[in-house]
Amino acid sequence: MGDAQIECRDLWKIYGNRSDEAMKAVLAEGLSKEEVRDRFGCVLGVRDASFSVQKGEIFCIMGLSGSGKSTLVRHVNRLIEPTSGQIHVAGQRVDALGEDDLRQLRAETIGMVFQHMALWPHRTLGENVGFGLEVRGIDLETRREAAIRALEAMDLGGWIDHYPDQLSGGMQQRVGLARALAADPEILLMDEPFSALDPLIRRQLQDQFLNLSAHMHKTTLFITHDLDEAIRMGDHIAIMNDGEIVQIGTPEEIVTSPKDDYVTEFVKGISRVALVRAETIMEPLDGRDVTGKTIGVDAELGEIIDLFMDDQSPVTVVSPDHASVGQITIKDALTALRG
Repeated sequence: MGDAQIECRDLWKIYGNRSDEAMKAVLAEGLSKEEVRDRFGCVLGVRDASFSVQKGEIFCIMGLSGSGKSTLVRHVNRLIEPTSGQIHVAGQRVDALGEDDLRQLRAETIGMVFQHMALWPHRTLGENVGFGLEVRGIDLETRREAAIRALEAMDLGGWIDHYPDQLSGGMQQRVGLARALAADPEILLMDEPFSALDPLIRRQLQDQFLNLSAHMHKTTLFITHDLDEAIRMGDHIAIMNDGEIVQIGTPEEIVTSPKDDYVTEFVKGISRVALVRAETIMEPLDGRDVTGKTIGVDAELGEIIDLFMDDQSPVTVVSPDHASVGQITIKDALTALRG
């Protein structure tokens, strides 16, 4: 697995009483989701999914409702049993774990954050946040200290003895994230955690989580139906359709090189200004004169366009060691902007 904290290999999930028959027929005949439903009365939830999430990265799985993204993430901590395939988490094969080992993995290694936090209304925020530690038998003082730290990390310092009904929706979502962080898991599974929030609060929580992630280096599997959110949050993105992963790549790769018409339709309205880098659109020098205008290989498209505002002459792209490695014309930049 290398540095992968999460790895799924050839994962299948078919729901229904005849799932074994359906699985054999799918493998033998390549049946579609509709054919599986019509012939066997089964639902094909995940189809031959393989991916890996490296330690410390945010890996986004996105797709429309019914695409299989939530089904896929629930296999990682085995809330759902796979029909076929393997799931490896933190060096353990999850689909082969016994009950005690699985319970320990869920309690100590994996934290989950859902769209609806389901906070206990009769418990204070501190008691809600410290619940995972309580289940593990951690003493009250240690639980309270951990809850204070987690709430402070979510800008809720001083709220520990308040109750959920005294908080706004955005604040309750912060409590849910604090609850996951309090147990200090290696891995976070986040299933559309911000999708029910107003746009401004949603963006604030995205920023807050990105800052926390950079500081705490948590490995995160992030589920969303919003490509803008996936691009903003993810180091890598997997796009799903009808239970199948159709493309995996960096945000830049997904936007600039969509694999098929389905992905192309998704990305056509996405701004490329903060995604496309100089290295992606530059042309070889091939004996061209080096210009006085220079920019780094990792410069974003927006920075490049700014250089053409007053002077439309080509821009020379330089490597980190200041070697000239390519050139960008205004036509290159505008073509990249248009997509």
